[in-house]
Amino acid sequence: MATLTVSAADEKRVKGMGFLSNKGTDNFNARIITVNGKITAAQQRCIADAAEKFGNSEVEFTTRLTVEVPGIPYDKIDEFREFIAKEGLVTGGTGSLVRPVVSCKGTTCQYGLLDSFALSEEIHHRFYEGYRTVKLPHKFKIAVGGCPNNCVKPDLNDLGIIGQLIPQFDEDECNGCKKCSVEKACPMGAAKVVDGILEIDKDVCNNCGRCVGTCHFDALSEGKYGYKIYIGGRWGKKIAQGRALNKVFTDKEEALSVIEKAILLFREQGKTGERFAKTIERLGFENVEAQLLSDEILERKQQILDAELHLVGGATC
Repeated sequence: MATLTVSAADEKRVKGMGFLSNKGTDNFNARIITVNGKITAAQQRCIADAAEKFGNSEVEFTTRLTVEVPGIPYDKIDEFREFIAKEGLVTGGTGSLVRPVVSCKGTTCQYGLLDSFALSEEIHHRFYEGYRTVKLPHKFKIAVGGCPNNCVKPDLNDLGIIGQLIPQFDEDECNGCKKCSVEKACPMGAAKVVDGILEIDKDVCNNCGRCVGTCHFDALSEGKYGYKIYIGGRWGKKIAQGRALNKVFTDKEEALSVIEKAILLFREQGKTGERFAKTIERLGFENVEAQLLSDEILERKQQILDAELHLVGGATC
């Protein structure tokens, strides 16, 4: 077995830059950030060239929509970073920080209710890049899904957003048809004609929008687009199902402010080593939700950012 020459301190240093040790060797896997799982053709060519020039000519895709180039020698790391930078590519995505955002393809999908790529890119710039130096109790993962099909599993992330189309039912236009087209279109069974009038069970409806525009008498011709936010999801050794905030947000800026408040709350009130799910469990969901729906925590933003917190690692899950 080859003798390893890279020190533990140097290994830790480059891990913070997005270079993970290739077990048992002095080589590293370079984790390239794709912003939201989308890269240009020129960037793909650059990654392929970098893999041949510095790595083992292979390219690997991670579950978080980043790209890894394995087999990079320690002394080639800086040169590798300079090479991919010419196409605007960077490495990273490690540590107790906001992690790279995961996104589905959004409105290019027949079920997409929001532009997941655009929203996730905005989240990337504001919170992955903008909070890159802000240490948290543990990693903080964000996912954006375009509809309730949950393809990227937003409810299994620390914070997840799901696109919504809230049916706007006009009871005055309903004819109570025996064969209701809205009832037929609803995949959840939330829409039913009862005593000659359509009823939509809000506890069953998931705002997928499939019913909007299906009524022949324009009783349900419109829907309101929105954002459903889940908090406290976690996948791994200890699985936790995220829970939705009771409010469905119809304003994008308000939804984005909830993300920022969640990050600030986690930094201030989370214990070093625990995931956001554990923080919510410890504080109580209702308590956390009340703080996220209030702006009080934003008033203390700079104080929270300036506090010396989570300087020593130690993940507990």
